[in-house]
Amino acid sequence: MHIPDMMITGALCPVTGALATVGVAGVAYAACKTKDKPSVSLFAGVTAMVLAAQMANFPILAGTSGHLLGATLAVALLGSGFGILAMSLVVITQCLIFADGGLGVLGANLLNIALLASLPAVLVREWFRAKTPAYVAAAFVSTLVAASACAVQLAIAGAAPIHTVLPAMLFVHALIALVEAGLTLALLAVLAQAMARVAPQRAWLAPLAVAAVILMLVPFAATTPDGLESVAATLGFGH
Repeated sequence: MHIPDMMITGALCPVTGALATVGVAGVAYAACKTKDKPSVSLFAGVTAMVLAAQMANFPILAGTSGHLLGATLAVALLGSGFGILAMSLVVITQCLIFADGGLGVLGANLLNIALLASLPAVLVREWFRAKTPAYVAAAFVSTLVAASACAVQLAIAGAAPIHTVLPAMLFVHALIALVEAGLTLALLAVLAQAMARVAPQRAWLAPLAVAAVILMLVPFAATTPDGLESVAATLGFGH
């Protein structure tokens, strides 16, 4: 769901950049003030796991693929503030190192994938006492929230009218959201068992091991266009 530079241009880029900067800075400030901080090693392990998961696309329809967003997973494992910071680091790393989403739309991608996509999980963690079924629902909603925000930005930028791009994005990403919810449930269960069997200071080994397994599967991942690329090709704004 990373927006490439060619899809959004003009004044929307600095506006989303400013919103993302303020949002991430505010989250960083709040995270530094919280008493319940994850260890640096656990933060690194979860960030690596989400980064690896976003590199492994899975097929959802003929000619279309998706990948784990991971925002709910990050918040569940690291807490609200540090989960969002981990997602921000993932988006920035993908932009600067893997050229997945350009600098011009980095603000939009941070806003969609790191900030807005994390909100359902933050609500679950802060208001619903972090129950696993609620996290599964949050993972599903998270994908649709990010897809909707992306559709609105595309419409504002003039790439496609909102009445066509929004339903198209929601349809494709509803299927991706179902997989996101299932993978979130499975990974939370696996990680909970693995982390319970080691000393707290070695909890980071569990997400790092999952990241290693995912990276071994990357060569076999789907190579078809992802949800956004598929919608762009269908509606004719992908060139």
